[in-house]
Amino acid sequence: MTEAEIRGSTTIVELLKRYPDGRAARLMSDLNWACAHCGGAFHEPLTMAAKRHARDPMAVLHAFRALEQGGPSPDQVEAARRMVE
Repeated sequence: MTEAEIRGSTTIVELLKRYPDGRAARLMSDLNWACAHCGGAFHEPLTMAAKRHARDPMAVLHAFRALEQGGPSPDQVEAARRMVE
């Protein structure tokens, strides 16, 4: 059984469960998100978390999707870290 593609509605807790090896938690740390440790945002969808942290939701989504292929690349992380208005 293959897992469904990571979507904007995928929650923080779903990402953490999907990558028990810590890849998702490390990416959240690289993005300066405390989501892995924040009880209030634990069930928040990925794109909502991106907006709350003033990040481009699509760039964040691409970075998390890249985990499936051994990524994200440094450029993808940088794009996801970039603050937007």
